[in-house]
Amino acid sequence: MNIKENLCLLFVLAFFTSTVYGQKNKLTDELNRRASEIESKVIAWRQDIHQNPELGNREVRTAALIAAHLQALGIEVKTGVAVTGVVGILKGAKPGPVIALRADMDALPVEERNNLAFASKVRAQYNGAETAVMHACGHDAHVAILMGVAEVLAAMKNELAGTVKFIFQPAEEGTPKGEEGGAKLMVKEGVLENPKVDVVFGLHMDSMIETGTITYRPAGIMAGVGDFKITVKGKPSHGSQPWLAVDPIPVAAQIVTALQTIVSRNVNLTENAAVVTVGAIHGGNRHNIISEQVELIGNVRAFTEADEQLIYRRIREISEKTAEAAGATALVELPFSVKYPVTFNNVSLTERMLPSLKKAAGAEKVKLIPAKTGSEDFSFFAEKVPGLFFFLGGMPKGQDPKTAGPHHTPEFMLDDSSFKLGVVAFCQLVFDYGKLQKM
Repeated sequence: MNIKENLCLLFVLAFFTSTVYGQKNKLTDELNRRASEIESKVIAWRQDIHQNPELGNREVRTAALIAAHLQALGIEVKTGVAVTGVVGILKGAKPGPVIALRADMDALPVEERNNLAFASKVRAQYNGAETAVMHACGHDAHVAILMGVAEVLAAMKNELAGTVKFIFQPAEEGTPKGEEGGAKLMVKEGVLENPKVDVVFGLHMDSMIETGTITYRPAGIMAGVGDFKITVKGKPSHGSQPWLAVDPIPVAAQIVTALQTIVSRNVNLTENAAVVTVGAIHGGNRHNIISEQVELIGNVRAFTEADEQLIYRRIREISEKTAEAAGATALVELPFSVKYPVTFNNVSLTERMLPSLKKAAGAEKVKLIPAKTGSEDFSFFAEKVPGLFFFLGGMPKGQDPKTAGPHHTPEFMLDDSSFKLGVVAFCQLVFDYGKLQKM
């Protein structure tokens, strides 16, 4: 690009910033007004979905609620996408890009311990066992927010440039063993095609960030993740005669302890964070029986493929060699059932759309954050088209984050007043990106 072209580009961006990205404008005011009008509906949807949670690939009731709402708005609807997913297509009156907005629908096998009128009492089957079910990660809010966005944009379609594709995705938290699902299956089934998506936006509630706040990060914002299963096999015996056995329980304990040295001694933590977590151990059923095998399940999180492969290799070496030294064996399945890439925010897109987030929340409420070691299968969408994923605060104002219920716990909770900003932010991104593409 020559000097003349550079100056031209700078002029266009400066003009766009001054005319479209002012901190306050008529569009932002209009979006706030419309979001306020439907705020009570968004809250009611969220509370209803929270009280009736469904696990991954089982979101039948939730999908029906979404489809009925979109159809009532006159939006073209496709159901049964990637098992239970719903996709809505809204065509604006003006030509423009195809913009995808994504919300995940599934709940978690967690028993709620919140004193809420709409607390979940649901129980279901998960991997062959009965479990409590709870929206312990905010996906109920994501769905309700996107339903609200659909209502606002459908009412403003005469002002809309381009097409909006509403992606209501199942199974973000993963599927039962042996099933396909989530964003990966949606991409495989062509959700980013017909019409071809130009850009995708996603948001995630954060129960430990104050309501009214948006947080973001260009490039890698969330880690890639892969889960593992390690099966340690020994030799059983009566509990009174351990010398006749190869006891897999102490072998498994040694493996768990040794795995903790991977991050502290093998990964260069000055460059990137990493996590190795053993989340569950299963072995034995009586005090006087030395069991034949122990199963460990856990996960690995990293921000680069090189770190990920290093950790995978060390898990195999440590597990297999520790077991071999004790006369046992270790079968390592890695990844076992889940493998998500790093959630990557397109750097150029993030820079261009940051003013939109600032208009929605106020510049002082939009904050740059370090990368998170959590993971998201939004990453599969952002692998295929430019994506921007950001966080929306859901903690009541003035609360100490240390007292807020973390994600994936029975105490997880969100402030209902936080959802309106999500509606405004998504709508602002849609309108601003459409205008940007026309310039």
